[in-house]
Amino acid sequence: MDDIQKSLDKGVLTLSFNRSNKKNSITSQMYRILAESLNAAVDDDSVQVVLFQGQADIFSAGNDLDDFMKNPPQSKEAPVWKFLFAISEFPKPLIAAVSGPAIGIGTTMLLHCDLVYASSSAKFSLPFVNLGLCPEAGSALLLPRLMGHQRASKLLLFGDTFNSSEARELGLVIEILSPEEVNAYALKEALRLSQKPQNSLMETKRLLKQSDSDRIRKQIEDEGAAFHKLLNGSDFKEAVLAFKEKREPNFKIHQS
Repeated sequence: MDDIQKSLDKGVLTLSFNRSNKKNSITSQMYRILAESLNAAVDDDSVQVVLFQGQADIFSAGNDLDDFMKNPPQSKEAPVWKFLFAISEFPKPLIAAVSGPAIGIGTTMLLHCDLVYASSSAKFSLPFVNLGLCPEAGSALLLPRLMGHQRASKLLLFGDTFNSSEARELGLVIEILSPEEVNAYALKEALRLSQKPQNSLMETKRLLKQSDSDRIRKQIEDEGAAFHKLLNGSDFKEAVLAFKEKREPNFKIHQS
């Protein structure tokens, strides 16, 4: 069964994470499919809106660490960066339905969605520093704009988990529903948008985002360069080893 399921219904393209046995952790192949799907949808008049979703108990645990180590994103041509450019520059409405954990890129990808609906069980976290890495997806720019410098710093520096109520207060989420309702509700809202004139939707989204578009792309590139540098560092290797050995990482052993 495909790890990314695609379905098109009345103008809504639904992209579903479908790897629940691995907590919907994302592989390079999944990023490739997501990027290709978004890029194809740009010029496909049958697609009015794109909806991302997982299952009632999990949205995405972020990167698949084993795959990530085997296929590290060494350049802007890597599937993960192609996905980030595709989602950040997508001209049609993007909606996400989030239930259960949304970790790392499972959270940062939401910054590029126009509407995010979450369940009461949704949990978000940005554990980049805890992995010896840095923010990605333009989040070091977009999070402070969304919620202010100090609140963004708290989330990014500590990497603590926050719930759906906190996410709504911070402006990341627009509505909270039950885990059983959120996907259906988000689809209903996506279908409602799909009935509106596409040119008007796209022009409105362009006007909402035009002041940021170039800066966001540069931010993703700058974060990618820093991410790549840290990816080759000892702290990330220690974090991965500690994760596999089910222990707390000891970053001090790598510091002089």
